Amino acid sequence: MSAYLALIDQHDEHHAHAIEIVTGLARAHYRQYTTNILIIEAHALVMSRLGAAIGRRFLLDMQHGNTVVVRVRAADEERAREIVFRYGDKDFSLADAISFVVMERLHIHQAFTFDQHFAQYGFSALAPGTL
Repeated sequence: MSAYLALIDQHDEHHAHAIEIVTGLARAHYRQYTTNILIIEAHALVMSRLGAAIGRRFLLDMQHGNTVVVRVRAADEERAREIVFRYGDKDFSLADAISFVVMERLHIHQAFTFDQHFAQYGFSALAPGTL
């Protein structure tokens, strides 16, 4: 979610890094994945920060882009709730935990994110120049 906002918002502190990372992913022909839940969350965030028109543009870009959208399963949601309750010392959102579960299911070890929760759970965040 944080990466999507950083890509769209030129004033975001991570904008330049986000552009560099996504350019590197495209250049290296990496397939990008997200979940339907993250699209919902990112759309709400983009709308609240940048307005409804940019929120609609985001949805169109996601619909016509190359990112694979993984639908969350009921079992993913259940496992995500277990993560939220098991890690009571962390403030993982349910959306974060769903991402963790889907990434584990698909054997994805790196995340395009600026959210520290992914590193706390054990994933590596992509950074400029690391592809």
